[in-house]
Amino acid sequence: MFQSMQMAPPDAILGLNEQFRNDNNPNKINLGVGVYKDDSGITPILDCVKRAEQQILEQENSKSYLGMQGLEAYGSLVRNLLAPGKLEDGRAVTFQTPGGTGALRVAGDFLRQKVNAHRIWVSSPTWANHPSIFKAAGLEVATYDYLDDNGVTLDFQSFCDSLLQIPAGDVICLHACCHNPTGVDPTTEQWQQIAEICSKQNILPLIDFAYQGFGNGIDEDAAALLPFIESGNELMVCSSFSKNFGLYCERIGALTLVADSADSAQIALSHVKLSVRTNYSNPPKHGGAIVQAVLEDTELTHLWHKEVAEMRDRINALRSAFVSNMAQRTSARDFSFINDQRGMFSYSGLTKTQVDNLKHNHSIYIVGSGRINIAGISNANIDVLCDAIAAVMDV
Repeated sequence: MFQSMQMAPPDAILGLNEQFRNDNNPNKINLGVGVYKDDSGITPILDCVKRAEQQILEQENSKSYLGMQGLEAYGSLVRNLLAPGKLEDGRAVTFQTPGGTGALRVAGDFLRQKVNAHRIWVSSPTWANHPSIFKAAGLEVATYDYLDDNGVTLDFQSFCDSLLQIPAGDVICLHACCHNPTGVDPTTEQWQQIAEICSKQNILPLIDFAYQGFGNGIDEDAAALLPFIESGNELMVCSSFSKNFGLYCERIGALTLVADSADSAQIALSHVKLSVRTNYSNPPKHGGAIVQAVLEDTELTHLWHKEVAEMRDRINALRSAFVSNMAQRTSARDFSFINDQRGMFSYSGLTKTQVDNLKHNHSIYIVGSGRINIAGISNANIDVLCDAIAAVMDV
């Protein structure tokens, strides 16, 4: 059976990372994969995580299975991050999942197999793995408008017009903040309008919350959820703690389902458990234990907020430095829009031809869409990067 197979195409992002590793150019730059790096090019372990792990090492006395929902206190702590004091009335349930990707897949299986949803709408563009995850779960994937014609700012009118065309009973995937791949987010007022349209159209929101704290702040980024929560309607939230805790390899996330009543939440919980059972049965413990240890300890929580702010501030400073450096090198394009985008990613406006040129002639690796991981820029490589981009734009 295996001999009849043909080689599968590489993943657009992870395959790019493999090409980068095989490149012998000592000045190569990787701006493709979505991993935070400090100025030395290292993905650091946060101090709050190190301290939490020390506590776990000293106190842990068993490696037995967790329940299907995960650690007992984990769910309440996650919900408090999403909406402090607003999701403890019984109508919300939370599952500890293997990363945000695991949360999305469980959500997809639940929606298709238990809710009998048929179609989910994703932004055009969206994270490259969204369509694959939802299709693998058996959902049809359609797209709604997001960017305007220049490809770097939000076309809110077209966005809303698209939402009004979505049939009742369909699901919409939204990015709470730091939209991947564009870095372009709605305003607080626009989120209110989006929530109102979803309610009016009877569309179920599935909100991907992978970058809490990397936009404007931990609490500020969660404000996008409030209009949906306060409406009293149903929604689902997929959280990831890869970025804001630096726990990439620990694969820790959460799926929070918000129902219209406590009774409905318990019924939904029973069905999500079936989806979990046929995926991975029980979540891994260590990443969840770290998040729980940090959020249960006031001192560690304060340290976490500080470290997230430091990462966010560094990314924003890199945005400004990139814009300034490009303005000095070329007038072919005004990159000032990058200062208005948020999170690790930026839709640079570079064409596929320019991206290919950067890879083949300058050993600079960027996703074909022109998405740049701003966190991959450093003081050591920014001049090389900006020189190369200016060169390919002048061709």
